Amino acid sequence: MGYWDLEEGKDCVAKTWVTTKVATVVGLVATAYRMVLFKPEPPLQALTSAASLTGTMAAMGAIFGMTTCISAQIRDEPDSPANYFIGGCASGVFLGARTHSPMTGTMACVGLGTVAMLTKVGKMEGWKLTGSPKL
Repeated sequence: MGYWDLEEGKDCVAKTWVTTKVATVVGLVATAYRMVLFKPEPPLQALTSAASLTGTMAAMGAIFGMTTCISAQIRDEPDSPANYFIGGCASGVFLGARTHSPMTGTMACVGLGTVAMLTKVGKMEGWKLTGSPKL
């Protein structure tokens, strides 16, 4: 089952598991690009750096999934795009705390929250990024 197949505000563990897996894969891909594009580090330092980046991304995915689901339960509005903004913002705040930068946290909160909210709105309204135009 995919993320969108699960009912909003229900089965928070399954939704969190899906977002954590996706974020972990994104973290691994980002780590691979980082190792290819930048000067190779000593093996132990490269391994710690890779684990740190992947772990941070996995934690952000878990925070997003859990916050979005809990927000849907608390607010009694399971299909509200605001739940996704709250989840994205929580992930951004974690990134700011992880980097010890309030500015990074603030900008990531706004940016990730907006992207998540627009993704939910697009899913609800049937937006397409590819395909033939409707005339």
